Amino acid sequence: MGGQRGSNMITPDEHRSPPPDLTGTVRVPIAALNAADSPRLAGESIDHVHTLAESDATLPPIAVHRPTMRVIDGMHRLRAAIERGEQHIDARFFDGDTEHAFVLAVQANVAHGLPLSRTDRAAAAARILHDFPDWSDRAIAEVTGLSHKTIATIRRRATGDASQSHTRIGRDGRKRPVDGTAPRQAVREFLEREPTASLRTVARATGVSTATVRDVRAKLARAEAEVPRQRTAPAVQEVDYESILAKLRGDPAVRLSAAGRMLLHLLGNRLTSRTAWRRLANAVPPHCAGLVAAAARQLGTSWHEFAQLVETRDRESR
Repeated sequence: MGGQRGSNMITPDEHRSPPPDLTGTVRVPIAALNAADSPRLAGESIDHVHTLAESDATLPPIAVHRPTMRVIDGMHRLRAAIERGEQHIDARFFDGDTEHAFVLAVQANVAHGLPLSRTDRAAAAARILHDFPDWSDRAIAEVTGLSHKTIATIRRRATGDASQSHTRIGRDGRKRPVDGTAPRQAVREFLEREPTASLRTVARATGVSTATVRDVRAKLARAEAEVPRQRTAPAVQEVDYESILAKLRGDPAVRLSAAGRMLLHLLGNRLTSRTAWRRLANAVPPHCAGLVAAAARQLGTSWHEFAQLVETRDRESR
């Protein structure tokens, strides 16, 4: 498994045995290698080196950062090989940058060999947070073997609330907002300014997915599905609106009360001709079409809810 993948991010799920960004095994002169940029704060354990050196078992290849020839994983094995008097050692190369090489070193030392101490892992987490501030707490927790709550505490100590990023890159490599309400509010405000903008345009401008934009737009224009059902409902098609309005205007119980007069006023503000509606629609500026449509749908929803309230009251009074 030779070259690097398209993404530079080393996520926990990308590293099994052997990690995909490492080359095949080759023999490397020990004299060409440099000491590790190790997550072990106290360095190697001499006792562990002696144990490996005295073992007859074939040791696994070490991991080496090719650009610097620093050992990423396997310093105990390297020192054991030196103690045995060997001149070469089996190795796999990593060709990424030094920041990702350190992440790989932490992953390897957490997964096998002499375990990292909690202090080592906390220090490694702080360094990874510095190099990759957008990585999520859970992603860094999986790399370091700490809990995500511990990572969150280290993040707060290291960066403070003011400088923290508003997005995190999760274990699957996808970027997500820390606070889901702020991006949605940004989408709403953008759609209010530019209601006809495409999903991709809004998504790029606000840093969210097109699915989020679609969801926010649907909520702004809620009850869209109800409007067609109202237009085709038999009760709406068959109603003689002018006759109903005239009957209400002639009813003293409606006409002589303040609430009744308000109701008559609201019911009277209605266009009865399709031509009149079309003329009014043609007068709406294109950049206001989304806003007017959303407002009209909201009014339709309000009248529908009012009709339900009236019918409910009528049933309860019988």
